[in-house]
This record gives sequence, C-alpha cells and structure tokens, in this order.
Amino acid sequence: MENSRLATAFIATTAISGLAMLGGSILKMTALHHYQFLCLLLLGAVTSRTKVKLPGIDGTMSVNLPFMLIAAAQLSLFEAVVVALVSATIQSIPKRGGQLQPVKIVFNASTIVVAAGVASIVLHNEKLIAMHRSGTVALVVACSMFFLLNTLPVATIISITDGSGMMRIWSSIIHLSFPYYVACTGVTSMVTIVSQHAGWQAALTVLPVTLLMYHSYQKYFEHRTEEARPTAIERPLSRAAAAH
Repeated sequence: MENSRLATAFIATTAISGLAMLGGSILKMTALHHYQFLCLLLLGAVTSRTKVKLPGIDGTMSVNLPFMLIAAAQLSLFEAVVVALVSATIQSIPKRGGQLQPVKIVFNASTIVVAAGVASIVLHNEKLIAMHRSGTVALVVACSMFFLLNTLPVATIISITDGSGMMRIWSSIIHLSFPYYVACTGVTSMVTIVSQHAGWQAALTVLPVTLLMYHSYQKYFEHRTEEARPTAIERPLSRAAAAH
C-alpha cells in the first residue's frame, strides 16, 4: 500500500512538472518554423512506433530520439516540447491487442516533455553558447540532461513498483541505452552543422541512419534475450537440482 501511494505521488509530481514545462513553453512561444516543425513532428511521430524492448527491464527504446534532439537544437522551446509530447504519447500507445494504460502514457509523456524542454533551454542558453562558439559543449550538456531526466524517473518508478534497487535498475538502463544516446548526440551535431549550409532538410537524412541503428539494436537485444533464456536441456536439469 505504501509503495502504491509513493508511486502515485511520484507520477503526479512528474505529470505536474510536464504540465509546467508545457505551460512555460506556451508563454514563451515565438514564431513557428512551419515546414521544419511539421517535418520533425511527423518524423518523431512515425518513428515512435519503431521501438525495441529493453531486455530484463520494463521499458523500450525508440527511434524518435534523434528527431526530438534535433527539434530541441533547431526549434523554439514550444516546438521542441510539442514534438516530444506527440512522440512520447504515440510511443506509449500499446501495439494491437495491448491494454491502453493512461497513467503510463501520462508518466512517459511528462518525463520526455521535461527532458526535451530542459535540453532546449540549455541549447539556447546564450552564455553557454558564447563560451564555445561551435555549440558542441551546449549540445553535450543538453543531451546529458535529456538522458538523466529521461532515465532517472523511469528507473525510480520501476524501483517503487517492483521493490528493486533503483541504482541497480538505472545501471542496467545506462548499460543498455547510453551508447544509443551518444550516437544520437553525434547525429544531432552533424545535422545541426549541415543544416547551416544545406537547410533544415538535412534532418531527413537521419531517417535511414536511425532505422539502421534500430535494426542493429533489435538484433543485439534479441541475441541477449536468447542467451539469457534457459535451453531445453538446462530446464530439466534446473528442475532436478531444485528437487534435490
């Protein structure tokens, strides 16, 4: 009962934080980057359904991450938050036959909205950009904040609901997803640089790269799951050992 109340309180706090970020972005709303915004919104929404299940953890990793980071880097705070909100909501909708879980959708969407909003704020911080004109430091800091604000709440809620150690769960998430975040940071950096010369359409070139990463992770996680699964020979031996 105590864990249930703690989980409810944590989800409510996360949802309020998400609403606060959305509200703040609306108050600071500027002119929209119409075509670029719609393009990244569409790409983020479509790729949200392309996701892999993290082995051993109740969580997924989606191909939409690069497009949310590009939106945070190149669009306004409001636009970045909307791209994140739509992407996270669609990502959380279960596949056909799965049961819709509104609380889970709200929690996931709020978490990613806060992460994307903070990343956008960091990327548009004039003092941080002035320190390093290339903007590389700002991008690394922003992506690091996105990673922390996205993975820590997930590890926390899993820990509360399952009764497992939070640091152990977070360590597993880091081990499984950190390389993907690093790759997406690099992709975002390259797209941002190319966009300065070739226009915002450069973001379209990311799609085949992200799909390639998706297939690579899918094969890797499937291989890991197969390795962790007991073989037909091991199962009877396990039962025999348990009997003795």
